[in-house]
Amino acid sequence: MNDPVRLHVSTSASDVSRLMLDLGARARRAARAVALAPTEVKNKALTEAAAAIRARRDEILAANAQDMVSAKAAGATAALLDRLLLDAGRVDAMARGLDEIAALPDPVGRVLEVFDRPNGLKIERVATPLGVVGVIYESRPNVTADAGALCLKAGNACVLRGGSDSVRSSGLIHECLVAGLKAARLPEAAISRVPVTDRAAVGEMLKGLGGTLDVIVPRGGKSLVARVQDEARVPVFAHLEGVVHIYIHAAADLDKAKPIVRNAKLRRTGVCGAVETLLVDRAVADTHLAPLVKMLLDAGCEVRGDAETAAVDVRVVPASEDDWRTEYLEAIISCRVVDGLDAAIEHIETYGSHHTDCIVTEDLAAAQRFLAEVDSAIVIHNASTQFADGGEFGFGAEIGIATGRMHARGPVGLAQLCSFKYRVLGAGQTRP
Repeated sequence: MNDPVRLHVSTSASDVSRLMLDLGARARRAARAVALAPTEVKNKALTEAAAAIRARRDEILAANAQDMVSAKAAGATAALLDRLLLDAGRVDAMARGLDEIAALPDPVGRVLEVFDRPNGLKIERVATPLGVVGVIYESRPNVTADAGALCLKAGNACVLRGGSDSVRSSGLIHECLVAGLKAARLPEAAISRVPVTDRAAVGEMLKGLGGTLDVIVPRGGKSLVARVQDEARVPVFAHLEGVVHIYIHAAADLDKAKPIVRNAKLRRTGVCGAVETLLVDRAVADTHLAPLVKMLLDAGCEVRGDAETAAVDVRVVPASEDDWRTEYLEAIISCRVVDGLDAAIEHIETYGSHHTDCIVTEDLAAAQRFLAEVDSAIVIHNASTQFADGGEFGFGAEIGIATGRMHARGPVGLAQLCSFKYRVLGAGQTRP
């Protein structure tokens, strides 16, 4: 494997520009071959890649261990280290994800809608690949497998630019994907990886690689996503941050609420679906607030609360206005008592990021109103917010979660990596 770190040292800005333009041009040529590839060929590439990941698991883990050492030495946060870490279970999950994507129906060529016109024309709306997808990500070496596999199954080529923090493990995972492409006799450029860690490569991708990129998906911290959204000259699928809420409604079952809240906050604190703010209805504050807060505190989670929350336990830290807008990505949660469903929805609308929000209640009417009125990409009733994940949605994996309102929203899986075209079928009609 080429050492991207070594390449970075000796690569000038002009060299990076030429390299990236060539990478984009080769990906564009590969995109046509992938778009026309039969389902069984794409599936063979995925299953062979999965087999390669399993066969090289020990190598991937050793490479990841080196990445972890470097990241710790560089002062990486606990959340970043959690996203960077691979263990045997996570590597196996990557391989399993590729097999699951292979088993999913091919989204390309699906007839989405058919309508007949009075003049006898038959019009079909048909799913087609987007083209070339650029993916820019930090940590998360599993994104290499997830993004490459999803793009391939959806008939797209992709250009992957991982961060320097995961350069070793991402590189080996990419080699496994390329082995799958070779086995299926698909062009290797169908899943391209930027071979340098120079940040100039990101700038070239944001420019669109000479018109060869059709969309960019950023996966990383707020600063990366903000830069991509601000500077990209091509469409972006992204969410800036996940300020996720759970609202404990007046009709919430406490025995149900406690494991939901604990899992949503502490299963993995560094994922974008982790809950960051807990809202408790005043109607059940006397019975529900203290048990929920003490449960979190006893589990090692810092609680930052309003005055009513602070009154239930001396360990609660007073919340500031900024806390209601903060994505902690660590074992910290903000907590507030609210005056009913209207106030909960207003809080979420004021401070939320339209990512994922949840209501815990046994009142179906209240749940339906919450699900209808909260304008987030994912809204949940009586379940952990950590289900905000493409794999949990049955997508096999996800390339990211989008909170925009155009085309893709929520987990971006196979269907969202397709566009469409119209097929108009006639029998000699002319327009008067």
